[in-house]
Amino acid sequence: MGISRILGCLLGCHILFIPFSLPVNALTAYDSAANLSSSWINNGSRDIGVDSEDYSTLRPIFLGQGINASFACGFYCNYNCEGYLFAILIFPPARIHNFLEVQDPKVVWSANQNFLVRDDATLQLTQDGDLILRDADGTFVWSSNTSGKSVVGLNLTEIGNLVLFDSNNASVWQSFDHPTDSLVPGQILVFDQKLTASASNKDWSQESRYVIFRKEGLLFPSAQPVFSFPGPFSAQYMKLEPKGYLTFYGFFNDIWKVLFNPLLGDFNCAYPMICGKYGVCSEQQCFCPGPTAGETRYFTPVNDEEPDLGCKEITPLSCNASHYQSLLMLRSTIFNKKESDIESCKQACLSNCSCKAAVFWSSHGACYLLSEIFSLMKDAHPPGLTTFIKVQNISNPGDPPSSSNPEGPQSSSSPETIISQLLSPFGAFVGLVFIVIMIGRYLILKGKDVKEDGEDKDLLQVPGMPTRFSHEILIVATENFSRELGKGGFGSVFEGILTDGTKVAVKCINGLSQTKDYFLAEVETIGGIHHLNLVRLVGYCANKSNRCLVYEYMFNGSLDKWIFHRNKELALDWQTRRKIILDIAKGLSYLHEECRQKIIHLDIKPQNILLDESFNAKVSDFGLSKLMDRDQSQVVTTLRGTPGYMAPEWLISAITEKVDVYSFGIVTLEILCGRRNLDHSQPEEDKYLLSLFKRKAEEDQMLDLVDKYSEDMQLHGEEAVELMRLAAWCLQNDNGRRPSMSMVIKVLEGVIDVEDNLDYNFFNSSGLGATEAVHRREINVGFASPVLPSILSGPR
Repeated sequence: MGISRILGCLLGCHILFIPFSLPVNALTAYDSAANLSSSWINNGSRDIGVDSEDYSTLRPIFLGQGINASFACGFYCNYNCEGYLFAILIFPPARIHNFLEVQDPKVVWSANQNFLVRDDATLQLTQDGDLILRDADGTFVWSSNTSGKSVVGLNLTEIGNLVLFDSNNASVWQSFDHPTDSLVPGQILVFDQKLTASASNKDWSQESRYVIFRKEGLLFPSAQPVFSFPGPFSAQYMKLEPKGYLTFYGFFNDIWKVLFNPLLGDFNCAYPMICGKYGVCSEQQCFCPGPTAGETRYFTPVNDEEPDLGCKEITPLSCNASHYQSLLMLRSTIFNKKESDIESCKQACLSNCSCKAAVFWSSHGACYLLSEIFSLMKDAHPPGLTTFIKVQNISNPGDPPSSSNPEGPQSSSSPETIISQLLSPFGAFVGLVFIVIMIGRYLILKGKDVKEDGEDKDLLQVPGMPTRFSHEILIVATENFSRELGKGGFGSVFEGILTDGTKVAVKCINGLSQTKDYFLAEVETIGGIHHLNLVRLVGYCANKSNRCLVYEYMFNGSLDKWIFHRNKELALDWQTRRKIILDIAKGLSYLHEECRQKIIHLDIKPQNILLDESFNAKVSDFGLSKLMDRDQSQVVTTLRGTPGYMAPEWLISAITEKVDVYSFGIVTLEILCGRRNLDHSQPEEDKYLLSLFKRKAEEDQMLDLVDKYSEDMQLHGEEAVELMRLAAWCLQNDNGRRPSMSMVIKVLEGVIDVEDNLDYNFFNSSGLGATEAVHRREINVGFASPVLPSILSGPR
């Protein structure tokens, strides 16, 4: 197949497809399929010979040989073999000798890149159809989440696709739907799927570099030369490399050869990780940002003998010592804008814990705050571009700042002229793409703005925040707001697609002054923080009559859609629910303990927990959030939140982050029980979940509370009851007895146990629950929290 055909699809198709037909005959020494209740142990009895320079070990479970390629599925490690992947590998069929040796296998899919397993780890295809990977000590690592979905068997297909199938031989789950960093012939990369690069060839953990497929195709340059494959190859695959670029490989003359590389050349400074994080690329060499004479040294190579591995901070950045941070200027520039412009840009980075660098374009007054630093390029910059890297001035955050340099290193004499390669998601063409993006965003900001009156000007002065869109752009993206996803007290949410193909959810805020605080709180809070378990704010629109928030699109919508129905077909299994609870805890722990100021969410409920296509949970809707300085023991604020989830201390309006812990406890109970905390469809004595929980705990019958609409939850009833005890810990009336969210995570990860002697006599739980009492107080003072429009999408 010619490379022109591949590129044609990359540039213009809605799918990426490398079509081959590879008939496979299962090797006699290994099966290519398995039935339910099968299990495999990762031990030396499964070893086969591997001819490879990286000292790899392959322990196959399935092994198959085709005409052009062979595939193995099993446990695999390389180099020092400190941990194993459960993976699919490709290798040339001619190199199978007596079914005992393979040559130079390459991983093309894996389940546990971030959590390697040890010897004696177990893979099990359970009786209810779930494929589960556990470490040697029984710790859960990965699951296909197919419990109860009519799976009857497991098969490695002729093109290297691991498939769980039903009695009709239809696919229930397949590895092709969950690509990692590679594609093989016959595999389709569909809309919104992505390839994610590993940290290095020796470190398989996933990094933040990825390429995602959109309607316009993958991000390839149309001006690249086109080649044809010089001849047939026995095996081929495509990989997103750790350095951040795509490479096509083929096995030819006993070695893997590079068939095509979009950027060409072995060393190209345009590769986003050619010199690792913080590394500077110049003239085919890598080095660290270095000081001039008399300046402090802030970076050192990760490995002196391998400069391309990047640089590390000598003193790591600490949000708890942000007053000792400053910005290292990487390029001297004569500014043609007021000094206050660049100072505002620098200050925005210094005041944002997530910001690691600031890029200022003086000719347009544009400021970009970067939360991740890839490789840097020397002598590749548009006029007027200056980069500042945040550094920590002292090695011990408890020491006073140095009197010799109180302002920190902001010298204009530094010799480096460098730009950061963060802004492009693919990163391979940043030298050009970076400039185009900045020009485009500047034109949007300057050319599409409508005049603001005094009320709205403060909505525009949010330095370092996400993209500001014009209302016209959002009209086009949402097809004139025609695809409504949900509605609430503050407005409606619409599905949209931006011009670059990004799918988004657009929340349009109703009203004017009464929703201004909500809008500002949302933009300023979530716009400046980044975490895997927090919904990302892509941008916003702000003018007199139109205020919209643009979020990343969450395919599976809000959690309440999945736990409050009574449909066995949609019931979430135990592992998915447990993972959702852990994800929520991680998001809240970040807000409470890892940001420069504590962020108290104040409205944790299932409607504000959103699920992506893999059912990863993310906390959303920060319109009611409250900032709290770390030296504050509590904060007094106006009553806010949702009835049913509000802690009893709201009765005196003096709160801490423990109100979120209380709400988390309620949500955890709802997830485990599959019902709302106030359910009018239940008998009167069971209407309030807390009072029912108290009674069942006293009768030692908490198993009765486990969601009866999920067979898998019933099978894991004892484990669910243990998490109910964790929920009870979070619901203690005395907020001092409640755990922090970091302690909750340790419980969920099996590091610590739930506290003993828990008090199940929840505040007034025999009649009104604690939050019902708060609700009555709201009525008495004339305040009622509206239902927020946090449902960004629903289940499909």
